[in-house]
Amino acid sequence: MAGFGAVSVLACSVVAVHGQRAEVRNPPHEQTRLVSREERADAIARAHVWRAPRVPIPRASLGSHPDTPAELTCRFKIGPLSGTTPKFRCTLDDGTEIRVKYGAAPEIPAESAATRLLSALGFGADSVTLVERLRCYGCPREPFLTMKVVESTGTRAMYERVNDDRVFQQFTSVAVERRYDGQAIETEHEKGWAFVELASVNPPKGGASRAHVDALRLMAVFLAHWDNKAENQRLVCRAANWPKGSPCPEPFLLLQDVGATFGPRKVNLPAWEKARLWDDRARCTVSMRAMPYGGATFGSVRVSERGRRFIVDLLLQLTDAQLADLFTGARFDKHWRGRGRPTPVSEWVRVFKQRLRALSDGPPCPPA
Repeated sequence: MAGFGAVSVLACSVVAVHGQRAEVRNPPHEQTRLVSREERADAIARAHVWRAPRVPIPRASLGSHPDTPAELTCRFKIGPLSGTTPKFRCTLDDGTEIRVKYGAAPEIPAESAATRLLSALGFGADSVTLVERLRCYGCPREPFLTMKVVESTGTRAMYERVNDDRVFQQFTSVAVERRYDGQAIETEHEKGWAFVELASVNPPKGGASRAHVDALRLMAVFLAHWDNKAENQRLVCRAANWPKGSPCPEPFLLLQDVGATFGPRKVNLPAWEKARLWDDRARCTVSMRAMPYGGATFGSVRVSERGRRFIVDLLLQLTDAQLADLFTGARFDKHWRGRGRPTPVSEWVRVFKQRLRALSDGPPCPPA
């Protein structure tokens, strides 16, 4: 059995698996900084969306790493939980808080693959590692449902008194999520960022170039990241030292929850193959209007030729072997939700390359 000490092994494996994840350290003690609306707007204007990965893309390891521990141990953390996928929060022995997703939800393989891919290419994403077994002390038998009931009935104080952290529950085939390094920048009423706000990124003020912003837009369409409500993206300050009362020196925009991808109905190959990349290829306009909820915060936008070439050049560096590792490591070839037969990894690679051709082929985009 691997105890709390396995976290050091897990941290090493995350670095090795995710390429640029060498930058990910334990999140700072203060995970969120509340700012004014004006300060948030200034941070978005100066934000970046891409950084050159430390590991060259052709050498990035996208599959499961052999040093990933087979079993982890943690202690349950009581608190509210969002979304619909079963999850809970717990704490490792070094004080690091992780979020664990469990069950047969297709969001688990989708998020594992999407985060690995985004990180390897240089975009921001949390680190998601698949672990075979997790022993959670203090966990109820159904932690997600229990927390929903506790929060809705206002019985948290009572539950804290009766919860026994000497008792454990064991979960299998879980996703362990560690946050991207950096403090979340939020206002009292605004969390995350909407895709329409990418138009506010201002290069003259130090923000990302139009090419990088358009590359992020195209990457979201490529993955079919339709569940892009604001709380599924995060604005962070990457700076290790951010003095109180001063602007964030290094704001960064990243995709936070990318579990509703490769579908759009999450790990659904026929749907992903049919999902449109272009509204109008000749004009180079994209949107997610044909996806659930009309694409949420992703409206119709015209992308630049530099942005198209930038994301294509990144994706073309990936080899077939890396793509096979990506989908195998994320368990796309397993049987999820009891729907039909498992889809061979070779088919996921085929559709990935087919979608890449849809991005790369054709004439240059007209001036945006």
